[in-house]
Amino acid sequence: MDNYLERLILLWTLPSYVVIVALDWILTAWQGRKAYTAQDTATNIYLALCNGTLDFIMRYGFVLAMLGWCFDHRIIHLQTTGFGYWLALFVLEDFAYYVLHCVDHFCRFFWAAHVTHHSSMLFNITTGFRSSVFQPLYRGFYFLPLAFLGFDPAHIMVMYAATQIYGTFVHTEHIGRVGILEWIFVTPSHHRVHHASNPAYLDKNMGMCLIIWDRIFGTFANEDPADPPRYGLTKNVEDRGPINIIFHEWRAIWNDFKTKGRTMKEKLGYVFGPPGWQPKSDKN
Repeated sequence: MDNYLERLILLWTLPSYVVIVALDWILTAWQGRKAYTAQDTATNIYLALCNGTLDFIMRYGFVLAMLGWCFDHRIIHLQTTGFGYWLALFVLEDFAYYVLHCVDHFCRFFWAAHVTHHSSMLFNITTGFRSSVFQPLYRGFYFLPLAFLGFDPAHIMVMYAATQIYGTFVHTEHIGRVGILEWIFVTPSHHRVHHASNPAYLDKNMGMCLIIWDRIFGTFANEDPADPPRYGLTKNVEDRGPINIIFHEWRAIWNDFKTKGRTMKEKLGYVFGPPGWQPKSDKN
């Protein structure tokens, strides 16, 4: 039943994506703005396919089994029906994603996987397809506590699919501020900030569906009309070929790691420190 529900969500989502992307593109063209290019959209779809393939392999080769083992050894036996169960799963899974997303931004090793999602200098619905290709290799570990708490693995997967859909649709410039809803939910305005390279916006608004985590943990920033978002990275990728767009940050990490004259502590800092980390001697 639960696998059927997930397939049903995906079945309705795919044609919805086509319609909404078409409307987004038409409205953007009508307004005379350039938010789409053929190359950028093709790259977004290419990265989504790479991510989806790896996600499929990991899910059925490892993640579901791992979640199943945790569920079999759960510490709480929940009634896996009812509104309260699904609400609790939604809130806790959104928090788990917030933690994952923060790690992806503040540890360069994981940023190397996530950076592909931020590498576009455009912002539109298809930017939501621009997936972190290698994230499926480790994403499932963040959901293990949910299974230990008594949430069914199939339900965890269904909830992730549903929240991913919401996370895709906030990639738009056509929706402005939405009032009181901004205190609870991630909005397109919040997510425009997240994708911006403006210094005031870096590493802000990490939530998938709920913005409350950012407000609680100090990673929140409002979109400022006086400081419009500049999308992309602080140093954008010049070679946007299909291989380099995935591996460019890994190459940069390797080049920093093998730099002569560095201590092992400094080398590890380049790998596991935050993006842009430098030894103190280089900052003087």
